[in-house]
Amino acid sequence: MNAPGAGPEPVPASAPTPAPAPASTQPPTPVPAPVRVLLADDEHLIRGAVAALLGLEDDLVVVAEAATGPEALAMARAHRPDVAVLDLQMPGADGVRVATVLRDELPDCRTLIVTGHGRPGHLKRALSAGVRGFVPKTVSAQRLAEIIRTVHAGNRYVDPELAADAIAAGDSPLTAREAEVLEFSADGAPVAEIARRASLSPGTVRNYLSSAAAKLGAENRHTAVRLAQAKGWV
Repeated sequence: MNAPGAGPEPVPASAPTPAPAPASTQPPTPVPAPVRVLLADDEHLIRGAVAALLGLEDDLVVVAEAATGPEALAMARAHRPDVAVLDLQMPGADGVRVATVLRDELPDCRTLIVTGHGRPGHLKRALSAGVRGFVPKTVSAQRLAEIIRTVHAGNRYVDPELAADAIAAGDSPLTAREAEVLEFSADGAPVAEIARRASLSPGTVRNYLSSAAAKLGAENRHTAVRLAQAKGWV
């Protein structure tokens, strides 16, 4: 209460209103698109399990699955995945042949071979076809996801044990044509059928088979096929 004769009490000045914080001029960090994956394996149970496990990864998405080599090519052409995870041995065309076609038709698609038959020659054929990764089927799903990321980034991953075996085994003595003709004979097809598959004359096929058998020290083409398959040269 004011004393008699005193003026009114001064009103305290209000505190200044703080200026609003300036809006951020930085654009939001874009979220990378997930890596689009094609899975190709003729064992449905294994393929389904791998697809389910990879589906748990936030940055990976399985966009297509295939059970044969031709189906893998069709799915790759239709969906254009970032990474194709290919079984080495599939009906119709093996993983290396599929990878060879994808290298020419879809050069942005990286390829990764997963195999239960990691023979030295298989690795060398795969690397020659432009495959970026080569791993055994014993790899865990988590490790496979890491390798898919590595391959997608443009790097290469080869299982160390398979790489060591390939170095120790040395190079195949067969020419590309000898290996191809020998592979066409693996199911016991007659010379005329091999000639049709290879688009060669029967006489030329016989010459290639004879040369392959001699280089492998085999008494006939059937033994030559077994020896070459054991090394992974066909």
